[in-house]
Amino acid sequence: MIRLDTNKTCEIIKSDRGDISIIYTKDDGMCHAVIQNNYKHVYGMGEKFDYIDQKGHTCINRVEEKFCNQKDKTYCSIPFFLTDSGWGLFVETDCVTAFEFEKDIRISFPVNASLYLFQGNPLDIIKEFNNYIGPINTPPRYAFGPWVSANRWNSQKDVEEVVEKLEKHDFPATVLVLEAWSDEATFYIWNGAKYDEKTGNEVFTYEDFDFSESKYWDDPRQMVTDLKEKGIHTVLWQIPVYKKMEEGIYNLQNEMDEKYAIDNKLCLYMKDGSPYRIPEGNWFAGSLVPDFSKPKTKDAWFSKRQYLLDMGISGFKTDGGEFIYDDAVVSYGNKTGKELKNTYCQEYTNTYYDYLGKEHVLFSRAGYTGVQRTPILWAGDHQSTYEELKNVYTAAISAACSGIIFWGFDIGGFAGPLPSADLYLKSTQFACFCPVMQWHSEPDGGQFKEILKGAEGNNERSPWNIAASYDMPDLIDELRKWHKLRMKLVPYIYREAKKAADKGIPMMRTLFMENPLDEKVFDWEDEYYFGDDLLVAPLLEENVKSRELYLPKGKWTGMFSKDLYEGGCVITSDKEDYPVFIRQEADFDIDRE
Repeated sequence: MIRLDTNKTCEIIKSDRGDISIIYTKDDGMCHAVIQNNYKHVYGMGEKFDYIDQKGHTCINRVEEKFCNQKDKTYCSIPFFLTDSGWGLFVETDCVTAFEFEKDIRISFPVNASLYLFQGNPLDIIKEFNNYIGPINTPPRYAFGPWVSANRWNSQKDVEEVVEKLEKHDFPATVLVLEAWSDEATFYIWNGAKYDEKTGNEVFTYEDFDFSESKYWDDPRQMVTDLKEKGIHTVLWQIPVYKKMEEGIYNLQNEMDEKYAIDNKLCLYMKDGSPYRIPEGNWFAGSLVPDFSKPKTKDAWFSKRQYLLDMGISGFKTDGGEFIYDDAVVSYGNKTGKELKNTYCQEYTNTYYDYLGKEHVLFSRAGYTGVQRTPILWAGDHQSTYEELKNVYTAAISAACSGIIFWGFDIGGFAGPLPSADLYLKSTQFACFCPVMQWHSEPDGGQFKEILKGAEGNNERSPWNIAASYDMPDLIDELRKWHKLRMKLVPYIYREAKKAADKGIPMMRTLFMENPLDEKVFDWEDEYYFGDDLLVAPLLEENVKSRELYLPKGKWTGMFSKDLYEGGCVITSDKEDYPVFIRQEADFDIDRE
């Protein structure tokens, strides 16, 4: 790793694959770098939904919330890229920056930013970058089994019904995510629970709650215990706001929390001394945003949530965080809105991750530099379309190229009308060979009807509901096969996860990462290694049963056909149930796993 000297007017970095020439100019507090090098391909920049190879495009390094079809927007931006010509670059800054990847690479960044150049093969560059960011822990083993999730489950009865259906249809699950569990006012009190009036700074315990008259939850603590005895870990949804309640709705605890946050300056403020509120037209408009750079905020925030861990909750789904829309915002940690635009979401995630510890699980949508150290990243909101399936595949690979190791998405998409049976199956198959395998659902009729019309009635993306909706009883048997396969793969996935975290390299590695000197691999972005031993060529097109793919040099065995293949050529996967291949020399046996 070389720290570049942006105070110079020009730098030349010697390389055996072509010198790297950098010219610097400065104006109005900004530095502009023009980099000349004979590169052909460039990868990274965070979780990108538009392209894997960003050559010929401009990337704005900015965290943004976008509901479905993100295109060039991203929840997770990282100012890091690597090229096919043996080098990569990290711009260490919190501010929004621009990267133009044309014949020359042009970057604009604040003058106080630091630039670090890496040289070597792609995996060496990613490893060195991740080592600079810091150590990465492997999520707990249970995180690698199938996840089930829905925004529509808002009662204990709903949870019991979904578990009954898992057992009835013989589907395994190791994580259950509850989004609609809380009172929608505090996001830490179980919906429908009665509790004694509190002041804004008191600690909550489970014994403070009375569920005897609740129509939603009978005994959540016992429910969580019962689920864990079945091997299912419970994860609860979170959002970083002191919520502005809807017109005509009053909640005493919400009011006290907001007053306490303002009186003790626990939220973000504007430079003029007024509390910052999320502007109109955005998610959670009017809400205050907690300032996690302040120790007292952390203490107050988690004093209300510790009882959830005490009752056996296994982690949190930390949604949102893309809430900074004004440069005049200031934090206790002396950052302004210019920095917080990108970094607030990561500070929020860091705070939860540090609080939970590595034995719990965290599942986050937004992130910035350092997101590698707070696994797991989830790809966010997507429609149930083939185009969106391709978008999430692009996101997976670009995230991996940016050093992100643990990643997942919603099988078949979660928004709009139900996915077709074929789309749902293809998404399930792809997810089977991703670090996290999860299906997730909107509420009945759709969560954001005013933005995107959902399916009428039952909108759940469970395997049994998809099969029933299309009157395809055979489909549920096919889907069960992939969920069962996932459970058989857990030992392999967990082993590879630990190796990847220890080395600081992604679990999903597109072909060029492993074969950078093979010119052919750059034409096959839609294939990836999953750990050391498996090569996956996902089916992303409607109604296709097989595809052409490129097998790198070496000998390979079809996972399903057991046929032997000679690499270094293009083959057709028509003999395989799904295009997955095992290195012949690998220590891998699906029956043994």
